[in-house]
Amino acid sequence: MNISTRFFAAASIAALSLFAGSAIAQEKLVIGTEGAYPPFNNLEANGELTGFDVDIAKALCEEMKVTCTFVTNDWDGIIPALQSKKFDAIIASMSITPEREEQVTFSKKYYNTPPAIAVPKDSPIKDVAGLKGKTIGAQGSTTHSNYAEKHMPDSELKLYPTADEYKLDIANGRIDAVIDDIVVLSEWLKSDAGNCCKILSPLPIDPEINGAGAGVAVRKGETALADKFTAAIAAIRANGKYKEINDKYFDFDVYGDK
Repeated sequence: MNISTRFFAAASIAALSLFAGSAIAQEKLVIGTEGAYPPFNNLEANGELTGFDVDIAKALCEEMKVTCTFVTNDWDGIIPALQSKKFDAIIASMSITPEREEQVTFSKKYYNTPPAIAVPKDSPIKDVAGLKGKTIGAQGSTTHSNYAEKHMPDSELKLYPTADEYKLDIANGRIDAVIDDIVVLSEWLKSDAGNCCKILSPLPIDPEINGAGAGVAVRKGETALADKFTAAIAAIRANGKYKEINDKYFDFDVYGDK
């Protein structure tokens, strides 16, 4: 065997070994979430990530046959972190909106629930019209803060980095009302911390602001990955896994209208 033949044989063996390795290797994805938006995602004191978003993400990864790890990130920097490749996808109750679609590519929705207003139990505010001149708290850089800016221009809007901070302020009488997803508010009101308050009213969905529901966000143009998530969402809806997770957290189908 001459040198050329030996080199070719060695290269062929290396190529076959590489192919065999890649064939059995499992694809890995890093999922970004906030970790401060219960019951959808929350970082517990013991370091465990819990919530509907997290369980759905795990089910989608299992359906896609990929190994997923999780990273938490502050909400106001979560899209830049995705763009800088800190993680591969965002599963954090991110609403599919035209503004965000300029920055990321989305899967189809995996849930869709309306916004709502909560006020203290002893509040004199009886309806949304009564919010005129009042201070409304909202998490910044969210569809809910955008909703209040558009539909409640006669109210003062106070923005917070996380939902936990506006909850603390309304419980201590520093603001008059808060706006957020109706599920987030409802679950909070069931807790001891939320005993201060009540739902004033659900709000009609504004498609321009609220979009088409919450989707999985990937980097702009990564359509193939977004499509894989969309297919996995449809699959877990069909095989019952979605309902199993849904029923763990809610007594109604958060997926919304088909």
